[in-house]
Amino acid sequence: MVTAVVAIQILVSIMLIVVVLIQGGENVDMAAAFGGSSQAAFGPRGAVTTLAKITWVLAAIFMAACVTLAIWASKGTSSSVLQNMPTHTQTAPVAPAPAKK
Repeated sequence: MVTAVVAIQILVSIMLIVVVLIQGGENVDMAAAFGGSSQAAFGPRGAVTTLAKITWVLAAIFMAACVTLAIWASKGTSSSVLQNMPTHTQTAPVAPAPAKK
């Protein structure tokens, strides 16, 4: 199950990166390109694009996968390194005393 969630998270993160890079910025008009002031930054935003909706959905899936993996990691498993370590420590053997002549 963990492998499936990790695979989903990797796939969603790659898709999220691609969708965000495809989108344009908010001030993508000609006036903003040449240093002029744009009223689009302070005016109404308009309709939400399909790419923006896809971004929100992918972000929600990504966050749900992150929370799921974090909960599973906090519960721990029996194959944890700390649980398999021995509880006692071994001391180095004492060298025998030199023989008297």
